[in-house]
Amino acid sequence: MKSLHTVILLICLCTCVRAQHTLRGQVQDADGEAIAFANVALYTAADSQLVKVETTDDSGLFQMEEVGARNYDLSVTYLGAQELRRNGLTVSGDVDLGVLRLTAGGVDLAETTVTADRALVEVKSDRTVFNVQGTINAVGNNGLELLRKAPGVAVDNNENISVLSRSGVLLYVDGRRMPLAGADLANYLRNLDAEQIDRMDIITNPGARYEAEGNAGIIDIRLKRPEDEGANGSLSVNGSQGRYFQGGVNANGNYRNEWVNVFGNVGHNRGDFYNDTGFDAYQNGLRLDEVIRSVYSGATYFLRLGADVRLGERHTLGVLAGGRFNDAGVRVSDVTDVYHLTGGTPRLDSTLRAATTRDMDRNQQTYNLNYQYRVAEGRSLNVDLDYGRFRNDQLTDQANQYFSTGGEALTGLFNYFDTPTDINIATAKADYEQDVWGGGLDAGVKFSRVRTYNTFLFYDVFPGTSPERRLSDRRSNQFDYSENVYAGYLSYTGSFSERWTFTAGLRAEVTDVTGELTAFRTDLREPPVERNYLSFFPSAGLTYAVNPTAGHMINLAYGRRINRPDYNVLNPFRQQISQLSYERGNPYLSPEIVNNLELGYTHAYRYNFKIAYSKTANQITRLTAPDEDDPRAGFITWDNLANQQIVSFSGSAPVQVTETWNLYANVSASYIDNQADYGDGATIDLQIFTYSFYAQNTVKLPGKLTAEISGYYGGPGVWGGVFKYGPLGAFNLGLQRKFLDDRINVKVSGNDLFFTSNWEGGSEFAGLTNTGYGRRDSRRAAVSVTYTFGNQQVKSRNRKTGIEEAAGRVGE
Repeated sequence: MKSLHTVILLICLCTCVRAQHTLRGQVQDADGEAIAFANVALYTAADSQLVKVETTDDSGLFQMEEVGARNYDLSVTYLGAQELRRNGLTVSGDVDLGVLRLTAGGVDLAETTVTADRALVEVKSDRTVFNVQGTINAVGNNGLELLRKAPGVAVDNNENISVLSRSGVLLYVDGRRMPLAGADLANYLRNLDAEQIDRMDIITNPGARYEAEGNAGIIDIRLKRPEDEGANGSLSVNGSQGRYFQGGVNANGNYRNEWVNVFGNVGHNRGDFYNDTGFDAYQNGLRLDEVIRSVYSGATYFLRLGADVRLGERHTLGVLAGGRFNDAGVRVSDVTDVYHLTGGTPRLDSTLRAATTRDMDRNQQTYNLNYQYRVAEGRSLNVDLDYGRFRNDQLTDQANQYFSTGGEALTGLFNYFDTPTDINIATAKADYEQDVWGGGLDAGVKFSRVRTYNTFLFYDVFPGTSPERRLSDRRSNQFDYSENVYAGYLSYTGSFSERWTFTAGLRAEVTDVTGELTAFRTDLREPPVERNYLSFFPSAGLTYAVNPTAGHMINLAYGRRINRPDYNVLNPFRQQISQLSYERGNPYLSPEIVNNLELGYTHAYRYNFKIAYSKTANQITRLTAPDEDDPRAGFITWDNLANQQIVSFSGSAPVQVTETWNLYANVSASYIDNQADYGDGATIDLQIFTYSFYAQNTVKLPGKLTAEISGYYGGPGVWGGVFKYGPLGAFNLGLQRKFLDDRINVKVSGNDLFFTSNWEGGSEFAGLTNTGYGRRDSRRAAVSVTYTFGNQQVKSRNRKTGIEEAAGRVGE
């Protein structure tokens, strides 16, 4: 707690010493003519917060006074021209940007509607932005499928997310942490339609301002939100067909003037999808050939309402409330053939057929209150209060029946499970910014409280004319998990010279965790697992502008992060998948600690390359092992690896091939080294090289048509600690046409046309040899129609008002 007191004291002692730097330039069109009344906006590169906005005069000139020594992103916009961006702009003294030349953007001047599109991927100094609306082939996808397409992101066979081959990603939605994990998180993303998503921010090495949770960094999913003045909105309908149909409808709108911005979003989607997997395992002199076929059916309703209110020249208040309600069901057929290995030849002994029906209701409510106070020029305070409740109800019927080789019914086991989960999360944070000592100082405090209540009621079912359920007190339990985190941070950005800038930060977090298992039988109860520890998370960055005006920059960044085990992997009781397969958590897991080092190079503001190294201690890994009592059974559990080391490379390049053909390419590669020794011969010593490539071609065709050809290919890799998988990929086609002055946008796409995104792989661990495959409903034809109404115009002649400067802070 002393570290927190130090942070608060330093905030109070900060003096108002501001840097007096000036940023100037001239905006011209493609013919060299000066452009008057263009908007020039300056954002902090670290978190994309708006710093200043100016408009050009009649000579196209602009000047920004009292700009602090930091790294910035500059945006220049004007009616009829494409947006001009200069990311990673270093200010360490007075800067003259010279001439900034805009190119035409294809505008119907009568309607003043800008038609220029955003780039698919933007690489900024601290994050990679995946603009979902920048790709036609996003149509018919959900949040989970879109993550598979995002640069540097991978989703494994158990739907765990990794970035640059590093696991432990923290997921945000609109700037707020999602407390879900495992299957709950996957289901949330699966029910998040692409039409609701604006972009995904991928932050691989967050600074001290961000919470330290998440070894691989943060993925922040930003939902759509209209921001034009007046009344605006859109209505979209989409549908896709694979083996099953999926579709939805989504409406959003806003009203904005100088003092208030009110916005909202409402929608519904429903659909079915399948997932087929198979495993062939050898253990204890047996061969187990298992085939699992799952069909998911669900419907989701969602609502989101918010408002920003300008209370004066310096004060803005924002509120945001959202709800998401999902009603779903899963039907699972699990067939396992059990063979005895006699003389090396498999001999079929029996077959287990497990039929599972699962009904699920998932309800989510989130609320936010935001207050901003611009204390003075170069000084601001931002306060956020958040509360969220996530309620998951799940009822499962499972029938396990053994059959002889001749098909005769043998023994049977019938069970019923009632497994509700209730998650409550409350956070309060305050962030203060000030220009001081020739640079910029950020400081803040945060408190977060997570409460998770997991009930596991196991019933034995006795079939017959009057089926009877009896609660098993031996197999039932209540597992409650609480996590309190008290955090404070300091971060400073300054410069050594005009070319050298730096960022240094320190975040301190006190973690208080309790996991309490309450078994229904007193002899099975265990004492609570309690952990209380103080951790420090330093971060640092150094940027050298090789050629500031040409956009050639080198950046070196370091960060230390943590990944705490969640409620899904801590509960030690058995959760039955079938009679021969179950999951069991590990309450004694230690948190992962990772040190990340990244070296990046940007050329001409467009071409970006990065080399990264990470070393993780106590890597939490999903393992599969034989059951100690039943030689036929296997179980899934989690344990800490001794360490994991990853060396990775990523590069991205947008290329203007011709006037009508744009190409975006991204390549990444990683070398992974996993090491662990659990005793009794259970060791892991695995090294593997993995790589991936993604490309998107966008071609303007006659008749106002736009075509898109995209695809990715990934080489062999490893999931978890030991499961090696083979290459996979996908090929996609899309077509877009706009009507009625671009107010109607029609997109048609075909995804994974050759059905090549399926996986195959295997593992060896603790006497169990396992190979497997997976097939999912990825080959789909999709269509969406979006109608946009309202002003939809670029504000080219008016400086942004205070409410526009604050726009997006609720959810930012």
